[in-house]
Amino acid sequence: MMSSGKSRVKMRPPRNRDSTDVSFEQSWGVLSNAMQEMYRKNASRLSYEELYRTAYTLVLKKHAEKLYESFKLFVSEHLKDVVKNELMPLVNSSSSTLVSNGAGVASITSTTALALAVSDTRESGIKFLKAVKSQWDDHCLCMRMISDILMYMDRVYCKELQLPLIYDAGLALFRDHVIRSNELQVGEHIYAIILDQIKFERAGDIIDSSSIKAAIFMLESLTEDRMDGETVYLKSFEPKLLRSSADFYSEEAATLMQECDSSQYLVKTEKRLQEEYDRAISYLSISSEPKITKIVEENLITKNILTVIQSPTSGLIIMIDNDRFEDLERLYALCKRVDPDKTDLRNELSARAVSQGLDINQSALQELNRSRPELKGKTASAQNAATMAAFKWVEAVLVLKDKYDRILNETMDSDNQIQTSLTNAFSTFINKFSRCSEFLSLFIDDNLKKGLKGKTEDEAESVLDRAITLFRYISDKDMFETYYKTHLAKRLLGGRSVSDDTERLMITKLKMEVGFSFTTKMEGMFKDMRVSNDIMQEYKSHVQNADPDRATELSVFVLTSTNWPVNLSSTESQTCIYPSELERIKRSFEKFYMDRHSGRVLTWNPNMGNADVRVQFKKRKHELNVSTYALVILMLFNDLPDGHYLSYEEIKAATSITDSELMRNLQSLSVVPKTRILIKDPMSKDIKTTDRFTFNLAFESQYIRIKIPTVAYVNKTETDTERKDTLDRVDALRRYQADAAIVRIMKARKTLEHNILVAEVTSQLSSRFHPDAALIKKRIDAMLEREYIERSPDNRQVYNYLVSYAKNVYVFMCILIEISS
Repeated sequence: MMSSGKSRVKMRPPRNRDSTDVSFEQSWGVLSNAMQEMYRKNASRLSYEELYRTAYTLVLKKHAEKLYESFKLFVSEHLKDVVKNELMPLVNSSSSTLVSNGAGVASITSTTALALAVSDTRESGIKFLKAVKSQWDDHCLCMRMISDILMYMDRVYCKELQLPLIYDAGLALFRDHVIRSNELQVGEHIYAIILDQIKFERAGDIIDSSSIKAAIFMLESLTEDRMDGETVYLKSFEPKLLRSSADFYSEEAATLMQECDSSQYLVKTEKRLQEEYDRAISYLSISSEPKITKIVEENLITKNILTVIQSPTSGLIIMIDNDRFEDLERLYALCKRVDPDKTDLRNELSARAVSQGLDINQSALQELNRSRPELKGKTASAQNAATMAAFKWVEAVLVLKDKYDRILNETMDSDNQIQTSLTNAFSTFINKFSRCSEFLSLFIDDNLKKGLKGKTEDEAESVLDRAITLFRYISDKDMFETYYKTHLAKRLLGGRSVSDDTERLMITKLKMEVGFSFTTKMEGMFKDMRVSNDIMQEYKSHVQNADPDRATELSVFVLTSTNWPVNLSSTESQTCIYPSELERIKRSFEKFYMDRHSGRVLTWNPNMGNADVRVQFKKRKHELNVSTYALVILMLFNDLPDGHYLSYEEIKAATSITDSELMRNLQSLSVVPKTRILIKDPMSKDIKTTDRFTFNLAFESQYIRIKIPTVAYVNKTETDTERKDTLDRVDALRRYQADAAIVRIMKARKTLEHNILVAEVTSQLSSRFHPDAALIKKRIDAMLEREYIERSPDNRQVYNYLVSYAKNVYVFMCILIEISS
């Protein structure tokens, strides 16, 4: 029984027998007859030992070359007969199929006839592949058997002359006389049939993939010219496969762009990519998979993805607005395949985020315009509407941030490049909104006063973390510092904070973001509050000993002016004429404090103070909690006869309170029905300089203790005038900081070129605000004018540090930093 497996029969060379010269023709006749029987599948009748001995003898008697050539000639003739008798009839029998170069199906008018023609093409093609496979399998089996017979020639002759072994030579003959047959061009038929079958499968039909897989395996087993060269598959078939695929997907892309929306396009593109991968794994060579995939990506993704993204009816904007996360995830995956930087996706995603952010900015500005005092009257409702616009802006930005965070984390694998683009996008539209610092500070202020009440520690920290997220986007952090310190001061002085621990937590978070210098004065404010409590404990003990019969108690916050906001620590616009009783108590505290801290100056600031006062009305006595200014106003009515009025101008002259503060306090005392301690004539919501006021002796309330809040005492958005004052203060501080940075740098470097100095100053100031080149240039000119630095005589673009001014300048700049940081 002849073996057809991989293991070969081990044969020993026959004994050396004495004989005369062997007849080659006779021996070859035996061998050729045996080979013929092998092709006829009658190998079981043959004696391998006898055939091996015959071949061995021929090689031994120096007939190896002739035997080798005779073997090649025999196999060639057999393969030619196979092509002529077995394969050619299969091609000629299909008159409706054009297989040359994959031409496809001939012109057919009837739909039914077309379907039949396609069916005939598919069946005849598969039949042809099966016939070739059958001949290939038979040929390979026969080559294994023949190589066993001619094993000795392989070892002795072929290896010595570096000729292809018998098995390899047989495969080369199959390639030359079957695949490359001059009569039929079997290879071209095979290529065309495979390409047609792939085309049918891409169109959704079911094909015989096993027959194609066998044909592909055959092509991969055959090499081109040399046995160690490229395979027929790689050199002859694969280029045709790639060209066919490129043509198909070029048409496919055009069709999908016309028929599908963006979502469908992405789904079908993803499906095509998966199909091509499965096809390569199933029956094509795995080496073709990346090449075909590249073609699909080039035609379906690279060329059209920007159009898909920018589609006005189904593109990226629609996906974002309608939370189509599956589409966004698919879009990200496809973009990532062709562009590691995801340039188109990042640009369009950033543009959409900026557009939505600018819409939020515009909506806030419209709210502010509707609530402008000149349009609506300077009322509490107008101010509250503006404040609500600030809260809405922050909440809208946070909601937008959460949305894009979810898109980033759930659909785009937390991609760092996209995260950077979104960060830049949010920074862009936030900093284009001139009131972002003020609005964010108001949002934090509202939460630290009442918004965090009832929340757990983790929930409170989450709110603060969200605020810090927006804080990171703000470039002018010194502007935020100005507003935050003002709001913090009002919370501390008014006792409105949720808790000191939460306040300190927020300051700690700010310190972690921008450094110690940013929060130094805020921490100084807390220290002042703590020291003030200690001072008041000492003062109360002093009063009990020095004036035990005093009926009025005094509580004072002693604040360091450099720690607190300028608008609170300034003596401007804070004049007030106190009643004699309050003036006596005020001087008593001044003497107590100065006895312990000589050389210091105390400036009284009544606009943030409050008082508890007992007032006797007709029916009962009530304890009122009012502002310091309100207390001064009410005490004017102590000696006023019943029914008598004080005009606005008389109250102003007697108290010297500014118009803005006087109107706010009179409005609280005379307009609000539940706290109408004074009666205004004429009655209206607004305070006018022509109004008159009298004490409301008939006032009634079910509560003994009544809190009378000052109108708009809560933190609110600034008016245009207030905002201009704030900007002026910030600009002044920026000038000081720029001066300090210039001198600090020049002191260290001594000599520096202009552009380098500008770059270093920008770098030092960028943590607090984004410095303008024009500002730096002006401050350099100021330093030149004041002779802190000079231009080099050799180069006007180079500056020298003037050492003679070093000490004075350094001390001066340290003072500036202390004031402005």
